[in-house]
Amino acid sequence: MSVDAFGLEGRRALVTGASGGLGLHFAEVLARAGAEVVLAARRADRLAAEVERLRELGLRAHAVSMDVTLAASVQAGVAEAEALAGGVLDVLVNNAGVSGEGFFLQVEEADWDTVIDTNLKGSYLVSRTVARRLVEQGSPGSIIHIASILGLRVAGGVAPYGASKAGLIHLTKAMALELARHRIRVNALAPGYIETDFNRTFFAKDAGQKLLARIPFRRLGHMRELDGPLLLLASEAGSYMSGSVIEVDGGHLCSTL
Repeated sequence: MSVDAFGLEGRRALVTGASGGLGLHFAEVLARAGAEVVLAARRADRLAAEVERLRELGLRAHAVSMDVTLAASVQAGVAEAEALAGGVLDVLVNNAGVSGEGFFLQVEEADWDTVIDTNLKGSYLVSRTVARRLVEQGSPGSIIHIASILGLRVAGGVAPYGASKAGLIHLTKAMALELARHRIRVNALAPGYIETDFNRTFFAKDAGQKLLARIPFRRLGHMRELDGPLLLLASEAGSYMSGSVIEVDGGHLCSTL
């Protein structure tokens, strides 16, 4: 297969939760591959600064404000994204998410709702809006859900998060089945523990080091190690993939209990 198959020239991509961390990284990866990228998040001020940085690199990038938990905000954000990018969005990365924490008996209803609404309902709302537009235009597309290995294997203290990611993985497969007739592929990327600015301090502590010891690679993943799987799912290189879940976890899911 030609390296060109991983290119995204002529594609328009939307990345949610793109104000920092993995979302911002994913947006830059897609832009460097040739896509015109729209970054979406609630933090419009941070988005503006990041879009300017990407443009200074010669990349095509735009920003929209979007609260993925609200249907009206999603619909307005997608419409604005299409206007900025100059057409229907044919790559969607559903990255917006929150972790939540606390053992099940201490989880309050509001905390549960925040995690489920952001991670699962949000992905449903954005996917539905983008997919409807693709169907209306008769255009193929690729939808990528950012799941987690915690949607495939349980851990303590993150019941709402694990439930949301397990639901997202099943939603991936259900959407793949129903949208195949419209030439819309739906896949999931399930990272393990990836080093970010948000978790670096934790993994330097004893509790974090003990967790690392259970990963066969004995280290955190790097964001760049998600680039290949992301581009595979977004591009024609993955043209026969739908309903797939790609785990990128240093062998964590293979480790013993």
